[in-house]
Amino acid sequence: MPAAIRDVMPAFELFQPATVADALGLLERHGGDAWVMAGGLDTFDWLKDRIRKPKVVVDMSGVAELKGITDANGGIEIGALTTLTDITRHPLVKERYSLLAEAAGLVASPQIRNQGTLGGNVAQDARCWYYRAGWPCYRASGNICYADTPTSVNREHAIFDADRCVAVNPSDTAPALIALDAQMVVKRGGRDLVVAAQDFFVGPGVDITNLTMLQPGDLLTTIRIPSTWAGKQFYFEKVRDRQVWDFALVNIASAIEGSGSSIANARMVLNGVSARPHRLEAVETFLRGKTRNAQTADQAAEIAVQGAAPLRHNAYKVPLVKALVKRAIRGADEWSS
Repeated sequence: MPAAIRDVMPAFELFQPATVADALGLLERHGGDAWVMAGGLDTFDWLKDRIRKPKVVVDMSGVAELKGITDANGGIEIGALTTLTDITRHPLVKERYSLLAEAAGLVASPQIRNQGTLGGNVAQDARCWYYRAGWPCYRASGNICYADTPTSVNREHAIFDADRCVAVNPSDTAPALIALDAQMVVKRGGRDLVVAAQDFFVGPGVDITNLTMLQPGDLLTTIRIPSTWAGKQFYFEKVRDRQVWDFALVNIASAIEGSGSSIANARMVLNGVSARPHRLEAVETFLRGKTRNAQTADQAAEIAVQGAAPLRHNAYKVPLVKALVKRAIRGADEWSS
């Protein structure tokens, strides 16, 4: 196939609405021809490589009503255009949900966090280099996964839940939001569709061309985090090749509610291991009522990797997942609530 052309961006019509109503009108008018841009970081990668060529780009950066963090009955509501830097620094997030503050603070670099938004971070597309280079793979409506062949390079790809496509979800904030039982508010067809964060992300068995349930015309407006896990014991760790800028090889977000020396309840979510954030529900069930110690951590780690199916170059993710699960449990004394 011919090499991708990497020169100037393709021509498109740019709209910069000032309100949600204006944005929704544009999306309804242009349908599948419209591309929603938040901070623009993932968008500009696609456009400068000329892989995506939308006829219309709707720049949401001027919609003030989608920015900010507010108290909501002991929980919080976060506008989808709130920057990652603002999330990291906001006192309510730091006090109640330090898990999310830490996850947001480990995205890329300070400059990117100043521009990047929470909505953009959870809605960004897969980073598989075959897909991003324009190869006609399953995710690009083709009929092959180039990352899952005997000669492919698949060091950063999925070890869980692969279904033809082995790309992974690249978001750092997504597993934290699932661990915190967040809800995503999506405008669709003139109504608010409230979706659990876990269901906002989809695997290739549901939709092989998208990582989220967003459809043309949809607009993610708000992320709601209830009080359920506020102030609990949190753990977030991101393993990557470089300490800045890089996407996670594997990350883990954990929320634990203690009862004396035992675990009353737990949420544990991985990312970088499948096309959607991978919630460790079997581990969560196992942990309830268990004493928080090394034996419990070792047993949980073995449960966490059940069903893993590594590819030629990413078997290292299996012991890495086990190590992260152990640290999330045994590191409890170092957690801050």
